[in-house]
Amino acid sequence: MKVLIVKASALGDVVHALPVLAWLKSADPAMEIDWLVEDGFASLLDGHPLVRKVHKIATRSWRRQGWLAAVRESRQAVGRIRGENYDVVLDLQGNSKSGLFALLSGAPRRYGFDRDGVREWPNLLATNCRVTLTEAEHHISERSLAVARAAFPQGHEHPLAGPLPVRPEAAENIARQLADFGLTGHRFAVLHYGTTWTPNLWPVENWQLLVQRLVAETGVVPVLTWGSNEELAVVKQIAAVAGGGALIWPRGTLPELVALLARAAVVVGGDTGPIHIAAAVGTPTVSIYRVTDGRRNGPRGERHICLQSPLDCSPCLRKECGKDRECGLSIPVAEVLQAVQTLLADKTAMSSLAPASVGK
Repeated sequence: MKVLIVKASALGDVVHALPVLAWLKSADPAMEIDWLVEDGFASLLDGHPLVRKVHKIATRSWRRQGWLAAVRESRQAVGRIRGENYDVVLDLQGNSKSGLFALLSGAPRRYGFDRDGVREWPNLLATNCRVTLTEAEHHISERSLAVARAAFPQGHEHPLAGPLPVRPEAAENIARQLADFGLTGHRFAVLHYGTTWTPNLWPVENWQLLVQRLVAETGVVPVLTWGSNEELAVVKQIAAVAGGGALIWPRGTLPELVALLARAAVVVGGDTGPIHIAAAVGTPTVSIYRVTDGRRNGPRGERHICLQSPLDCSPCLRKECGKDRECGLSIPVAEVLQAVQTLLADKTAMSSLAPASVGK
C-alpha cells in the first residue's frame, strides 16, 4: 500500500498533520507513506522515520519566475508523483493547489473534505472520497485525522501531537551553541514573538514585562527566537529591558529549531509554528490566541496552556480590527506568567535543571 499525504503549508499546519503518520502506520505497519510539502518546510520531514519520501514543491518561487517556469516545474513535480503509482492520496489541505496535485497523482482513491470542509470549492473536483467533519473534529489535527480514519478505519492509535524526532546532527549543533552561551545543564524558556497574522501578535510592552518578570521571579533564562529581520528588530527591543538576562538566539535551520525547542523547559508564543513544533517534541507550551481559536489550533494536553482573549469578538479571524490594542492587552502579563510558572512547577514535565546566567 502506497499513500501520499498532501499537506504543503503552512509550517504549523504541517506539524498539526503529523499524528496522521502514526494512525496510518497503526493501520498497516508495512504502508509506504510519502508527503507533498512546500520546499521551505521539507526539512521538517526529511529523514522522518515514518515518511518514505518527501516530494518538494516551491510554488511561490515558481510564480516569481513566470508562468512558463511554473508550468515546467509543476509538470516535473507531477511526473515524479505519478511515477510512484500511489494507491491512495490524502488531501489534508483542501484548497485548489492541493486538489490539483491530488487529481494529477493518478491515485484511484483520493480522500479529502466535503463542501463544508474545503477551503476552496474547486478542491471538490479532485477528490472522489469526501469526508464530512463532525463537531468533535473541530481541532485542526482532528480534521486531518478524520480523513485518515475514513481511508483506513483499521487504524487504532495516534498521539495528540507529533511524532517529530530530533535529528542527531541538529541536536549536536544546539548542544554546542548552548555550551557557548553557558546554558549547558540549565533551564531556559523559549519566547517566540512573531506570528503569521499581525493581529495575533501580543503587544511588545507585554513581552518586555514578561521577560523582566521571568528573569526576576523564575530563574529561567528567556531565549528569544525570531523568523525575519522585522521580528529580530522587535526581539532586540524586548531583550534590551532584561538587563542582560535574556538571550537572542541566532537563527538556524528548521531542524536546529526543532532541537532547540526540545531542550527548552517551556515555550511561549502565539499561534505560530514554533509553538506547535514544541508540542510535537513534547515540550510544554503557553500559547496566546487573539484572532484565531485556541480550541481549534492550540496544542492539546495537560502540558499545554492556551490563553484566549476574553473579548466577545474573539476569535474573529480578522486581519484588521479597530480593537487591536484592546484585544492585545486583554491577555495580561500576569496570566501568561502564572501559566509559565504552573508548567515550570510541574515536576512530571520538567527536568530538575538549575537556573543559569546568560553567557560565560
